[in-house]
Amino acid sequence: MDKRAKGFTLIELLVVIAIIAILMAILMPTLSRAREQGRRAACMANLKQLTLAWLMYADENSGKIVNGAAGIDSTVASQGPYWAGKCWHDSYSSGMILDEELQRDGIKKGALYAYIRDTGPYRCPTGTRGELLTYAAMDSVNGLSRTGTVSGSVGTRVGKTVTWLRRVDEIISPGPAYRMVFIDEGWVTPDSYAVHYVQETWWDDAPVRHGDGVNISMADGHVEYWKWRGAGTIKYGKAQQKAHSSNNRAPESEEDREDLHRLQTATWGRLGY
Repeated sequence: MDKRAKGFTLIELLVVIAIIAILMAILMPTLSRAREQGRRAACMANLKQLTLAWLMYADENSGKIVNGAAGIDSTVASQGPYWAGKCWHDSYSSGMILDEELQRDGIKKGALYAYIRDTGPYRCPTGTRGELLTYAAMDSVNGLSRTGTVSGSVGTRVGKTVTWLRRVDEIISPGPAYRMVFIDEGWVTPDSYAVHYVQETWWDDAPVRHGDGVNISMADGHVEYWKWRGAGTIKYGKAQQKAHSSNNRAPESEEDREDLHRLQTATWGRLGY
């Protein structure tokens, strides 16, 4: 008897392929979300380490906050040693990236490296490829004292509250659980993260990371994920890389305004207008 091996017909193969395609279409978004959740968790763990190191530095230096400007220039050297040294290329705005060895040296020269001893926690897993420092300290935590970011002279007290912080014991109202230290900017920045204090406009755009939100850390050591609400917040944040749209961009909706107020209040402790 002639025995012939049986195989799939063309129709059967097409059906199998179609079923596989449908299953992939169903599973891929789920897998993508799972990967992103893992990256977000890793990013939050990094911010936790950096903030604990920030607190340890203050504890060992009579409460003084480390310089938050990230090695920008000598004009703020009087604020104490930088939390991280220079990791940005002089032509960073055109997309240039500093050699990785120089970036590692910059991180190691920073005051917080003594408490971490690893360059890994300085970079978010979804940060710009080739950049080893993708987090930024806020202006308010001994970062750049920009014009208009404090009421009166630098460090002016209003009641019992200090806006531009030089010491951890100046964080009175609201308390440390409500004052920002680090933000997941996603790319290396040449200074601290800029936020207006005396006007209702954006300075640096909102980093849009990890699903239209951002990871941040607070002065008590805990880390949060914020989901941006405003369409304008997300639009301009996504459009910016290595630059920002404007240092005086007004909110475009009530949701944008809520995002800005939340950021300003967490940065400065209150609104200055």
